[in-house]
Amino acid sequence: MNQYNNTEYPLQKETSQLLSICIEVHRILGKGFLEIVYKDAIEYELRNRNIPYSREKQYVIEYKKTILPHKYFADFVVFDQIILEVKAQNGIADEQYKQIINYLRVSGCKVGLIINFGEDRLGIKRVVL
Repeated sequence: MNQYNNTEYPLQKETSQLLSICIEVHRILGKGFLEIVYKDAIEYELRNRNIPYSREKQYVIEYKKTILPHKYFADFVVFDQIILEVKAQNGIADEQYKQIINYLRVSGCKVGLIINFGEDRLGIKRVVL
């Protein structure tokens, strides 16, 4: 799915800014809080750095020209182009990777980040469509 090497991918500058924020949040808060605490800290940083974002942005899912009743809510959409999903658990599961691919397709965004605050080291998974 990712056709780019580690040094060249879309929205590299913007993604680096987001990763810097997440690293700082993890450095200050560490692990052990609920996801909502990390989301609040990320929102604080985005707002203070004047980075455009939406929190809990809603997307509909279309199936055979019908809008399905269940919606998807992205944790964050940053720069109107990057989906940022926040986790606070042990590891990033394959299901979450598959889920963000679907979220990228539904949203039209090209880059997704799954950030896991639940471990000693910040877990980062970048997905590029």
